Amino acid sequence: MNNSSRFFANKECEYYPCHKSKEDLNCLFCFCPMYDKDCPGNYRMKETKDGRLIKSCIDCIYPHMAANYDDIMKRLS
Repeated sequence: MNNSSRFFANKECEYYPCHKSKEDLNCLFCFCPMYDKDCPGNYRMKETKDGRLIKSCIDCIYPHMAANYDDIMKRLS
């Protein structure tokens, strides 16, 4: 997909790609704007050494897929 207002692949970034994927990743949402427990992404809860649970999004590419732009914007509005 070409770069646009809905999709931007920053292939010059030292961290690109930040997730394993066969498709280009959308860097428009480089940070996850849905970093809460009720998100549609593929996350898991990990226990820290001190027993706290933290959200791990290491396997999640939901905000990086161009097809999810409209859903993300709807959730944020």
